[in-house]
Amino acid sequence: MAKKNVTFFCKECGYETAGWMGKCPGCGSFNTLVEAESVTKAGKSSANSKSDSPAFRADGYSWTDKRETVRLTDAGRDDYTRFGTGIDQLDTLFGGGVTEGSVTLLGGEPGIGKSTILLQLANEFKGDGDILYVSGEESPSQIKMRADRLGIDSEKIIICAQTCFEIIAEELKKTQPSLCIIDSIQTLYSESVNGTPGSVSQAREVTAGLIRIAKTNGLPVILVGHVTKDGAIAGPKTLEHMVDTVLYFEGDNTGAYRILRSVKNRFGRSGELAFFEMTQQGLRSVDSSSALMITGRPLEAPGSAITSVMEGARALTIEIQALASDTCYGTPQRMTSGPDRSRTAMLLAVTEQQFKLNLNTKDVFINVIGGLRITDPACDLAIVCAVVSSARGIALKANTMVLGEVGLSGELRPVSSLSQRIDEARRLGVKNIVLPSSCKNAVKDTGNLEFFFLDNVSEATDVLFS
Repeated sequence: MAKKNVTFFCKECGYETAGWMGKCPGCGSFNTLVEAESVTKAGKSSANSKSDSPAFRADGYSWTDKRETVRLTDAGRDDYTRFGTGIDQLDTLFGGGVTEGSVTLLGGEPGIGKSTILLQLANEFKGDGDILYVSGEESPSQIKMRADRLGIDSEKIIICAQTCFEIIAEELKKTQPSLCIIDSIQTLYSESVNGTPGSVSQAREVTAGLIRIAKTNGLPVILVGHVTKDGAIAGPKTLEHMVDTVLYFEGDNTGAYRILRSVKNRFGRSGELAFFEMTQQGLRSVDSSSALMITGRPLEAPGSAITSVMEGARALTIEIQALASDTCYGTPQRMTSGPDRSRTAMLLAVTEQQFKLNLNTKDVFINVIGGLRITDPACDLAIVCAVVSSARGIALKANTMVLGEVGLSGELRPVSSLSQRIDEARRLGVKNIVLPSSCKNAVKDTGNLEFFFLDNVSEATDVLFS
């Protein structure tokens, strides 16, 4: 007789427990434990039941034998190979190309372009063998229709419309491809794991099996992950810990531009960004300054400020817009698109303390052009200046970049990676830069730029609105 074992998993961190709890002991989140049932035969030992899981059965689908033990001094970069994607911006995200045996998780909103960019990657991939494209959501004819629209006619792409892990593993062993794309991981299931496709147990076990196959055979694997309404990849958080690289699409899927961010990368720098424009021929790489519309911003418009953020090793010049209008509600609204809402609330309190703008009677809306999410504290002063500019109806000084972290007493703190920000500003034609006084010694070459150094946020009025 079958024996049913009930286990509870945390959707956020993957913590496992035998009973349900309101608060996860692992990450502290509330109401995140979900039930995952598994059925084993009566009298079957736990060791034997584990051997049926995809992670343990994956060794049977190996076509090479690279498992060996080496000393740290003998393990070097020659032990793995990078394959070019044919798309320069993607190569930068991956740290120079897709690494042999790596597993990548790609997430994003529906319709934002995940399947499109992966089909383009498969067409341009520099590997020697075939590319196995596993689709659990579309039929081969649907994929062929998209390929025709994108102008893709590659003989090396093999379509596998299967969702069973065991069948996909057999196909991998048979074809021995140079790259495997799974679209998507939430549609896959294993016959040895009970639960519907996309459940916590299925997603975790199938991913573990694919990682085992990838590492054993040196096969690069790219997984597509659905996202929740909060923007996080659906399923247990352990998926992001298990894979080598995590990429997220950012921005509105209805706009022309797409932003792809490297959240995690074991083979390169995390935090890198790639910018794409959606066209009839698919996603096309664009320059960051064009994607964030720096050159096309309105001139002498109140509420607009230019600043710079560090994303990976690059400095990006962005535009922050603010709108302060009289409220018609009992409680003023505070809405942000890009900056962290809690930090913005703190900056608004500092702004009210320093400038006496009577913001408690105004709705304040703050937006970062291009849909970019920012956490860099160097943008604090730009947010404050944009709010002051909108509330007073006065535009900031033209061609001026504003940098500085704002403290609770209004003091300005130093900015990191200053040389990269200044070089990018000079390239885009910025004429003036406002900095904290503590950065004066860090400015080595002024060139054709004029610098203004401030000690307190209140001093910005004399410099930017004169």
